[in-house]
Amino acid sequence: MGGWSAEREVSLMSGNGVADALESRGHRVTRIDMDRNVALRLAEAKPDVVFNALHGVPGEDGTVQGMLDLMDLKYTHSGLVTSVIAIDKELTKQALVPHGIPMPTGTMVDSESLFTADPLPRPYVLKPVNEGSSVGVAIVKDDSNYGNPISREAVGPWKEFDRLLAEPFIKGRELTVAVLGDTALAVTELRVKSGFYDYDAKYTDGLTEHVCPADIPADIAGRMKELALKSHRLLGCKGASRSDFRWDDELGLDGIFLLEVNTQPGMTPLSLVPEQARALGIDYADLVERIVKEAL
Repeated sequence: MGGWSAEREVSLMSGNGVADALESRGHRVTRIDMDRNVALRLAEAKPDVVFNALHGVPGEDGTVQGMLDLMDLKYTHSGLVTSVIAIDKELTKQALVPHGIPMPTGTMVDSESLFTADPLPRPYVLKPVNEGSSVGVAIVKDDSNYGNPISREAVGPWKEFDRLLAEPFIKGRELTVAVLGDTALAVTELRVKSGFYDYDAKYTDGLTEHVCPADIPADIAGRMKELALKSHRLLGCKGASRSDFRWDDELGLDGIFLLEVNTQPGMTPLSLVPEQARALGIDYADLVERIVKEAL
């Protein structure tokens, strides 16, 4: 298959579903968890390719990518520079907005300043600039229990981060588009049963309904797929990526806003990227093999 065979060895950082899928196709897999001995274990394994199944820091921010580059190991998904840019929401805006990608305007604020005055008219969103999985995201509304101005005693990301990104809150619907190689797969709507699509909603079974393909007009779906693929290319993403959007359905095409590009999207069999691939007739093991093939 394109220069690689079932005899090749694949080392893995987390993600038993990926390992099981590769083993089902005849590949030899070494399961390696991320700890202080990871470089030593990789050196001992001498893999043909590393499947990076980590999310957030340090697997998605360039740290692991830099280590693997120094070790001269091939690995899945995006490289060092792309990872550094895409994990940083401010750098992502600087890379994409000049090329016509619509993103919410944002401003960096010192957390200390929030206890004096709001940085934007309410409602607005506060988020860490370089975290994944919606870690530390807060929506500040007139009726929120954060206080006005925000109270020092209120629980929120200002307790954990010295600086935050403030963005206008985009009302409407939560949608996401996966890109595999050079193809945008589908559009999924994420219908959260309570609150918004935060860390708990992403990772707690039953809190979010996935509608794939999303029940949206064809021109909206087409535009989102176009924007996701363009962002994937502009950032230099490899393997699979996932672009998250908000869509204000009262504004039509003008209501589409890209929130972020995930260079290490979830890869469990029930995650969004495998779900979209499945909708197009690509089974899970084939998806994983495609990502490994590109890395090789």
